[in-house]
Amino acid sequence: MSEGRRERADAARNRRAILAATEELLAVHRPQDISMEQVAAAAGVGKGTIFHRFGNRTGLMRALMVERAHALQETVTSGPPPLGKGAPDRDRLLAFLDAIVEVVGRNKSLMAELAHSGQAPAEHSGDHPVYGFWHGHISALINAERPDLDADLIAHLLLGALGSGPILNQLTTDGPERLTATMRSVARALLDAPPEGI
Repeated sequence: MSEGRRERADAARNRRAILAATEELLAVHRPQDISMEQVAAAAGVGKGTIFHRFGNRTGLMRALMVERAHALQETVTSGPPPLGKGAPDRDRLLAFLDAIVEVVGRNKSLMAELAHSGQAPAEHSGDHPVYGFWHGHISALINAERPDLDADLIAHLLLGALGSGPILNQLTTDGPERLTATMRSVARALLDAPPEGI
């Protein structure tokens, strides 16, 4: 193995260890209570390695959020139905909305931390790859079922709600069940509404 290849393998291993350590710490601490020193010790790397790779604590938290979101993307593109291919578009849409609520619910403290740091808006803009995939998938599924609707704008409305302060507060207070049920109700109402002019 060449020196460069070994270095890339070490960097990839360190990245996985750092993100795994951060996730373990988040299970018992709020994001704002986790220091880079704690992450470094838990991951078995130097603090400088974390700063070099992620820039700062906000960069680390953002990378973890993106990693979690990409796991959902992989399930959608290559996993089993109803999230993956093989189920009716309507079932895939409802399953995907459920999955997004679950990701947001599991990461609400991360999202709140990113919002506080001023980094969250990028997560909810059309030029961010996670948002772009989520928006594109939702709008494609709605369009397949109801080409008469403005699927593009509806997808933005659904995703925009998930980043709002009141919704994140509700998730903290009540858990994801209420939001999951409501998102499903909204999606069904849209899909079942008669076309305009009828």
